[in-house]
Amino acid sequence: MRVLMVGDIVGKPGRAAFLQVMNRLKAEDRIDFVIACGENAAAGRGPTLEMAQSLLNMGADVVTLGDHAWDSKEMVEGIDLDSRIIRPENFSKGAPGKGWVRVDTPEGELVVVQLIGRVFMQSNYDCPFRAADKLLSPSMNLGKVVFVDMHGEASSERMAMGRYLDGRVSAVFGTHTHCQTSDERIFPGGTAYITDLGMTGPQDSVLGREVEPVLKKFLTGVPHKFDVAKGDPTLEGAIVDVDMKTGKARSIERIRIGL
Repeated sequence: MRVLMVGDIVGKPGRAAFLQVMNRLKAEDRIDFVIACGENAAAGRGPTLEMAQSLLNMGADVVTLGDHAWDSKEMVEGIDLDSRIIRPENFSKGAPGKGWVRVDTPEGELVVVQLIGRVFMQSNYDCPFRAADKLLSPSMNLGKVVFVDMHGEASSERMAMGRYLDGRVSAVFGTHTHCQTSDERIFPGGTAYITDLGMTGPQDSVLGREVEPVLKKFLTGVPHKFDVAKGDPTLEGAIVDVDMKTGKARSIERIRIGL
């Protein structure tokens, strides 16, 4: 099975790039399943439930969130209504929603998990490594085909998670920093890995935002409104070919495709 993992979708340009490029890849018979990070889909902020569901209606099979999961009150109140929208598993106990989902496909079951890092992030998240161990324990019986979205700031923490889970999951992919890395590989245990998928949104920007306000903030220290930019909408991510019988990755291909 070929799984498209889509980097952080940013605003309206990101949603447009996601829809058009994903449809192109499906028409070319290059992908069978889609995991989309909808972290910044609502004008650069966390999506409402309705917007996350619109990504599902566009063709995503699972939408992951991240540290912006609760930007919208509607998402806080409604995330439990759709199991295909997941937030990090290691959020504090009592948080709504779930951090993983099992999806039936024509080729078999596929599980998607999201974790969030703690380095340079909020300090009130539970340990992602221990959360992963708990999910992957025999009692949980997640199965052989498991994809893990490691949402985090530090490259070292995300790579450490990839190494930690090597041989136990099919893929570990990083999200959050909006800068695609060129370190895609398959680890010795058969786990596909990339530190960051990148950003699905306007490339003529600073991490999806208009350039000038960001520069003014850096130069003056004065707060500015960071609107989503518009130029050069592009989908960044990776495609993993996974053996559904063994759960091992056969290949990983990094992609960057503009409209």
